[in-house]
Amino acid sequence: MDQPQSQAEIARRLLTEIRSLIYNVPEHTKGHIELIKATLGSPSQTQLLVSALIGVVLLFQVYIRFRNVTANRKSRFLASPGFPLPEALSDFDWATQEPPQLRPFRPKYHLTMALENMEPSELIPMDKTYKERLQYRRKILKEHREIVIAMHDESDPRITAAVSEFYRYIMSTYLPVRYPTMFRLHETTFETGKAYMLENLVLNELYPSEVTQLTSPMRALEILYKTVDEDFLILLPEESDSDSSPSSTEGSGKTAAATVQTKYRLIAYENCYPAGFNPRKKLGKLLADIHAPVPGYQDKLEKSMDRYFANIEVGKYVKRVNWSISTDTELFAAFGGLHSSENENQKEEKIKEGQLDVDSTKLRCERQTLHRLPKSRALVFGFHTYTYPIKQIKEEGLGEDLATAIDGLKTGSIPAIHDYKRGAIWGDAVKAYLRS
Repeated sequence: MDQPQSQAEIARRLLTEIRSLIYNVPEHTKGHIELIKATLGSPSQTQLLVSALIGVVLLFQVYIRFRNVTANRKSRFLASPGFPLPEALSDFDWATQEPPQLRPFRPKYHLTMALENMEPSELIPMDKTYKERLQYRRKILKEHREIVIAMHDESDPRITAAVSEFYRYIMSTYLPVRYPTMFRLHETTFETGKAYMLENLVLNELYPSEVTQLTSPMRALEILYKTVDEDFLILLPEESDSDSSPSSTEGSGKTAAATVQTKYRLIAYENCYPAGFNPRKKLGKLLADIHAPVPGYQDKLEKSMDRYFANIEVGKYVKRVNWSISTDTELFAAFGGLHSSENENQKEEKIKEGQLDVDSTKLRCERQTLHRLPKSRALVFGFHTYTYPIKQIKEEGLGEDLATAIDGLKTGSIPAIHDYKRGAIWGDAVKAYLRS
């Protein structure tokens, strides 16, 4: 006959079985429970213990599921310190999302910043043209790489830091959080250690989520160009002897005083849809020089823009929309066609009424955004370009409104803007069509 076991021995065996039960749920649950039953002699003790064990197992399973969910949430994106977390569009279907219908024209044109606040989540819009536009961007990249992607000085640590900071936010945080049906972040391991890759679920492509020694800042700009249908221009404030130290402003959400940092310089960009100018010729220039051809900029906007740029806070996102008329130009318009030529010897022939190529004439709108990077203090301009056939505007019943706005280019605060937008070339012909 077996000798009765001591209470200590029973407790030891029970602890062993409970530990084994927890770590082998659910495969060996029945076997462990039966073994524990045999250990005890009293049916009431057995029933009580089994009930307690089932409770422990259920609680442990709840804990495991919670831990897995938490781990999945953490691996879904990488946090970007100082940046707001965008709102997730969990069920977003890019293939059915219509592009916004922007109609920003007004009876009279006034040269102002006309900024309005924007939710950070709205930084990069997506719609059903995404795949088609990305194919177009890649075509232009092959044909005009030196124009659409550039950095002012690849050896400047301030410039590389700004590009790297922005790239990480877009690829590690914004895209996988905002559009989880389009982008997914994966953790992987290379010889250099753990790394994260962003999968584009629409294009079946995989890109690094951060700038490393294996991913140069120029390569990062190219990846951004090929991943989102958005143009980005990055600007840094001019350094001066009176600049306050980075530690005094970093993380405060505010820039140094406007009297210290008032001028911003274009230091990097990816720009597939330049609106009538070659962005490469603007690289390295100050805002005032970039906007020099715009009538009234120096008198009406330069000081207020410099002041606004110097004081815009981290976490504040703003937007505006402009408009122009495009005749016989595509989205990539780096060689003119949207603004009057800077070459006085180059004269364009006026389009006569009734001779307008309606099929190639479009309302062109830019949705522009602006925000500050928290660490590098750089400013980022975002541009999303939309075009709408002039036929569509007329069919919507807005022909007279647009025709009035074209007249309003000459009666607003800067009459010269009419000729700057080439209104003297296409104005009469477009108005005649819209009013016909």
